[in-house]
Amino acid sequence: MFSQHRRAHGLCMPSSFYFSRLVDRSLLPKCPTLARIVHAQLVKVGLIDNTFWGNRCLQLYFKSGFVFDALQLFEAIPGKNTISWNVCLKGLFKNDYLNHALYLFDEMPERDVVSWNTMISGFASFGSPRTAMRTFLDMQRYVIRPTEFTFSTLATLVTCVRHGEQIHGNVICSGVSLSNPVVWNSLMDMYRRLGVFDYALSVFLTMDDRDVISWNSLILCCSDSGNKLVALDQFRVMREMGYQPDEYTFSTVVSICSGLRDLCKGKQAIGLCIKMGFLSNTVVSGAAIDMFSKCNRLEDSVKLFGHLEKWDAVLCNSLVASYSWHGFGEEALKLFILAMRQRVKPDMFTFSSVLSSMNVVMLDHGAQVHSLAVKLGFDLDTPVATSLMEMYFKTGLVDSAMRVFATTDEKDLFFWNTVIIGLARNSRANESLAIFRQFLMHRGLKPDKVTLMGVLVACCYANFIYEGIQIFSSMEKAHGIDPENEHYACIVELLCRVGMINEANDIAEKMPFEPSSHIWESILYASIDLGDTRLAERVAERMLESEPKSSFPYLVLIKLYEMTWRWENSVRIRYALDKQKLKCAQGSSKIGIKRSVYCFEANQLQIHGGHDTWATLELLSWDSDDQRSAEHFV
Repeated sequence: MFSQHRRAHGLCMPSSFYFSRLVDRSLLPKCPTLARIVHAQLVKVGLIDNTFWGNRCLQLYFKSGFVFDALQLFEAIPGKNTISWNVCLKGLFKNDYLNHALYLFDEMPERDVVSWNTMISGFASFGSPRTAMRTFLDMQRYVIRPTEFTFSTLATLVTCVRHGEQIHGNVICSGVSLSNPVVWNSLMDMYRRLGVFDYALSVFLTMDDRDVISWNSLILCCSDSGNKLVALDQFRVMREMGYQPDEYTFSTVVSICSGLRDLCKGKQAIGLCIKMGFLSNTVVSGAAIDMFSKCNRLEDSVKLFGHLEKWDAVLCNSLVASYSWHGFGEEALKLFILAMRQRVKPDMFTFSSVLSSMNVVMLDHGAQVHSLAVKLGFDLDTPVATSLMEMYFKTGLVDSAMRVFATTDEKDLFFWNTVIIGLARNSRANESLAIFRQFLMHRGLKPDKVTLMGVLVACCYANFIYEGIQIFSSMEKAHGIDPENEHYACIVELLCRVGMINEANDIAEKMPFEPSSHIWESILYASIDLGDTRLAERVAERMLESEPKSSFPYLVLIKLYEMTWRWENSVRIRYALDKQKLKCAQGSSKIGIKRSVYCFEANQLQIHGGHDTWATLELLSWDSDDQRSAEHFV
């Protein structure tokens, strides 16, 4: 290349082919100095006045980020054509000069479909879908025929079914060929995002020419609609028809197996990944780690992670999230620190997973991770802020959590749900209900089943019987949400807390589906506390019909039968309890000592440092006995 530069300064005149290759190579490194050198070369040989070379140099300046120099060159091009205006328009959008782009578009002497497409995609990149849609309507008024690029861009912006149907109708009226998979794939993905899965399937069936992206969209559509087994069947059909799956296909299939908790099918998918050489792909490996974790094979997730040659943020996020999901906060933190030492740059998902894994005894570490998130600028990202609030609520630091809430600008539905439930579980029912009312005034967001469950939990903890019944009764009518087992459990527990066990029992009896064991347990506890042995016996027998995993109803019936001298029934229930091999819940606790976390379980014989622990307990026991003796003597 340097010899070519010397030839340009010598006797030989460089050819157009030389400058074409020079510009092409200069576009790759985005070097501002190189852009000016190329510009100087074009000026020296007198080609800069040529519109074609002026446009190429203009493109080079915008690519390098030299917007001011690009605008100066644009003004100096003597014979600007539509391509010149379009290159300048696109360059302004790429470099975030929105106002300049709008002014330039208004000044354009002639606009073609590329100009309009640039405006639509530019508004989309700036997060203004409504403005992009209005631009498309203006484009139609000027009778500019849209292209495939126009429709594929618009399909990514649609947020309601009615607009999606209009775009679909425009595609048909424009005569887009059914053999063009780009537009039809975009329409399939649009309908999938909107939740209109039958429309997406109809688009797939009408296509004349399908590619691997079409099949990927179909598989993902079946999965999102809840038909995960059908999605796996479509993957099989895809391979039988001769289509070669790509890494996106395999990551989707492995994720589906993860959602099904089907270890057998997941292993088959991973085996096929290894056979076709896709397991080295980061996204596929991350999905495989997540699959093993969700199938309760965390040790396999760790083994797979250990066999991977190169770490990156995606893989570390997968294993950190796996540790967090299984409650191994210490291991998640260790991996986070190790990844930082390996110079793996954390992202907001890394911080979100690590913070979610923090427990009460790791609060000091959580504060340090919070400080690092602030230092790296991730604390204002919504997922990180949500995990921060979750950590502080979990450790009882409600004020710290609310400071995070106050400083976060972009609040999504999961964010609101976290603060509503967090306040409720920390006995801040009034604040939780106030946040819920504030959420209802937020445009663009609607409460989901988790939101309403959080509000019911707040009412339950505070014994707000009127508010709880009002919210529960209005779920379907006001919010379009059918109550599920969790919502019934909250309202039943609320009624039991205030002594309305007959009303609670009536709600459980009239449920449209089988009540969960938690619902019957609330009624059983309340009936025992109030001394209603008849209701307690009836509820306990009802619980035995569903073969509960808890020993509680068995123990209640044994006690009731022995109190009324029904020894045969007592022996029968004891035999059933032994046959089920149910055990009472075993309590456990954790304490943090310096940099280590120790777990203590009931009936544990040996622990780390057990000798010192038992010696300390013995001293405490002696001290307690001495105090009681002194009190008795006095």
